[in-house]
Amino acid sequence: MEGGLDSRPLDVAVIGGGLVGLATAYRLLERRPDLRLAVLEREPELAFHQSGHNSGVVHAGIYYPPGSLKARLCREGKEALESFCAAHGIPLQRVGKLIVALTDAEFPRLAELSDRGTANGVPGLELVGPERLRELEPHAAGLRALWSPSTAVVDFRQVALALADDIRDRGASVQTGREVLGIERRPEAIVLSTTGGTVKARSVIACAGLWSDRVAALAGDLGPDAPRIVPFRGDYYTLDEGARRLVRGLIYPVPRPGFPFLGVHLTRRIDGEVWAGPNAVLAFSRTGYRRRDVSVRDLAATLTHPGFLRLASRFARTGLGELWRDVSKGAFFADVRRYVPELRIEQLRPGPSGVRAQAVRRDGTLLDDFDLATSGRILHVRNAPSPAATACLAIGATMAQRAIERFGL
Repeated sequence: MEGGLDSRPLDVAVIGGGLVGLATAYRLLERRPDLRLAVLEREPELAFHQSGHNSGVVHAGIYYPPGSLKARLCREGKEALESFCAAHGIPLQRVGKLIVALTDAEFPRLAELSDRGTANGVPGLELVGPERLRELEPHAAGLRALWSPSTAVVDFRQVALALADDIRDRGASVQTGREVLGIERRPEAIVLSTTGGTVKARSVIACAGLWSDRVAALAGDLGPDAPRIVPFRGDYYTLDEGARRLVRGLIYPVPRPGFPFLGVHLTRRIDGEVWAGPNAVLAFSRTGYRRRDVSVRDLAATLTHPGFLRLASRFARTGLGELWRDVSKGAFFADVRRYVPELRIEQLRPGPSGVRAQAVRRDGTLLDDFDLATSGRILHVRNAPSPAATACLAIGATMAQRAIERFGL
């Protein structure tokens, strides 16, 4: 499948070895087992970025507008993910989530979330008062909460590696260290120039995550109105062993209206650790997991994008608050302690970080839903924010169906 221009073209090349790319390849091979297919991943390992740098939450589908791709594919994807994990012996725990209102002013938004989750078919949702709240999370503050018992946690890296094993078992190839540097459309095939050599394919599916706009640009599919990726870094703290008892499952805030991120929350992970966070600040590199990580190219692309400048202007005050929490442990702690008053600052330990790919339009609005686009014999996943990990198998099934129909596979 690999190699130079004289080799027989692949039927499909999938760009991106994260959850969405792997799930798309997996679903294609389910439908068309004889496909000559390869997954091309730029990094030395699979699930290296967003797929391997998340809190592991399997979302139930509460937040998303009814009728949106997110709402439908999250629900379908969660069911498929749970079945996949059961079949592959991957631990998945339904620890449940409480979305907590600390003030009366948050009650209407909490009720709206309940209505939205019900419309999306989320099972078992329950609006609870202080007594039931304390029964579910004895150490949590709050006047009222929305309880989602079906929200779960899993190790998404294990899921990605299991998908890759299944892809290989079906005779396809999963290749790391294969960054795509050029895309040339020819009558007989699409030619991909990569760091590991040249690959020909009759069709291409791009699931490039943080690099989705740049892969689109290589293919000539990044018009002036197409969304651009702006990277945001989120840092977590972890609770020390003595403090983990304070959190049974997931404790989330009521989302702020119009703000694109959920805010600082507490998550009991599949390994028993409890993470607090993340904040959300501009990353100076698409691989900027540390404050000091800077890419001149990435930063210049962000700061010269009209959409980002409009977005930054609109959320200037909120952004400054996020930045302050990023540099001040005390400010971060004060935010977390509102939800778990017994927590002490010395029980917070520096934890991991992640970089989120946020697609921003030229007018400064956020592309909130999943965005799937087609150009000739190339399919693009242009935007796959949370809950893409939860929904990966459903996104993959959607992409596979489109590829079969459009490419005649």
